[in-house]
Amino acid sequence: MSTDTLDRIGERTLAATPQDIRHALLIGSEIAVIDVREEHEFAQGHPLFAAQIPLRRIEEEARWRIPRLATPIIVYDNGEGLAHKAAVRLEALGYSDVRELDGGLSAWRDAGYELFEDVNSYSKAFGELVEHRRHTPSLAAEEVQALIREKADIRIVDARRYDEYNTMSIPTGTSVPGAELVLHARTVAPDPDTTIIVNCAGRTRSIIGAQSLVNAGVPNKVFALRNGTIGWTLAGQDLETGQTRVAPEVDDLSADEARAYARDVAYRAGVKRIGWDELEAFRADSARTLYLYDVRQPREYESGHLPGFRNAQGGQLVQETDHNAPVRGARIVVTDTVGPRADMTASWLAQLGWDVSILDVDWSAAALETGKDGAPPPRGPEGRYKRPYEGTDNKAAAMQAYLDWEYGLVAQLERDGTHGFFVI
Repeated sequence: MSTDTLDRIGERTLAATPQDIRHALLIGSEIAVIDVREEHEFAQGHPLFAAQIPLRRIEEEARWRIPRLATPIIVYDNGEGLAHKAAVRLEALGYSDVRELDGGLSAWRDAGYELFEDVNSYSKAFGELVEHRRHTPSLAAEEVQALIREKADIRIVDARRYDEYNTMSIPTGTSVPGAELVLHARTVAPDPDTTIIVNCAGRTRSIIGAQSLVNAGVPNKVFALRNGTIGWTLAGQDLETGQTRVAPEVDDLSADEARAYARDVAYRAGVKRIGWDELEAFRADSARTLYLYDVRQPREYESGHLPGFRNAQGGQLVQETDHNAPVRGARIVVTDTVGPRADMTASWLAQLGWDVSILDVDWSAAALETGKDGAPPPRGPEGRYKRPYEGTDNKAAAMQAYLDWEYGLVAQLERDGTHGFFVI
């Protein structure tokens, strides 16, 4: 049966109001608020905890991103007529609690509720809140350039994915993706007198990465590169391209030290630790959505991972939580063979308001699987929002507008009032 025919079947009357969504968020019940427009339109404005699945990708992505068929789902558009078609398709896939937002995005706006721009908005807003509350130390691009020129005792670490680092990076920088920072801090900067500077493309991963090292109590001075590669470019300074520098392997002493630091951070954030029995109980609980994530790097994951666990690098799981876990109120369990990556990832997810646990077990007792995790094929360029912080051809005005938007997110969070974030 064609999707055009499927979209016309049945007359649906189930609807939800903006107040229904807000109520669910405030009491912490499960809800998936799904924007079924293309990503570019989604990025122009959406509710804080909305996730985005374009109508044309529902059959490919929904069962992967919303694994429990009884999950309460509310779909919306902005008057394009997409929400009804999306609801019908979701029901055809077996979802039993699907409603349309009555009045669409206009109703949300008319109710006086906040609209957030860009993508991964609530993770970025959280990063700004962390800096606002903890006064995460940072240096301007010009200051860092001067330190490089003076050959000062510094180490610049890039907290983005390796492929982003390889595309363009700060001169002398080394790739150490976000959740790896605490694990690799001692190997990157063994001398406690060495200053560590963390960068990303914009602000969020620089802030979270630097604050991770501060939270973990590393003895070095730590700074975020203020405004990341965007700030570097706006300062008229050149970036490197095609770099392949990575952190040295971690020895046992460094791993033990990082494990102690990271476990303390997770404890302070209120993260739970579970074993096999509790994991099986979570899996058997049909009333809750469960996301299982192995937060190591892809190559490690593919060489052997626990059955049922998907792969999301820890820093990216924190940065792109709306993509990896669109059901707000769900459970998340993370794991890592060494420990610090799971601990640091979980500490941030807990502060983001998630019910998160660490699977704390000897992996040798499990039958490991190899290969990739069977995620849906990646999206193509159609309908994609062009991020002003990726690539090397962004206009200065777009980059500055992005930074201005990020600086305003703390005030937006306060006006919205649904986030439930806390900062340790």
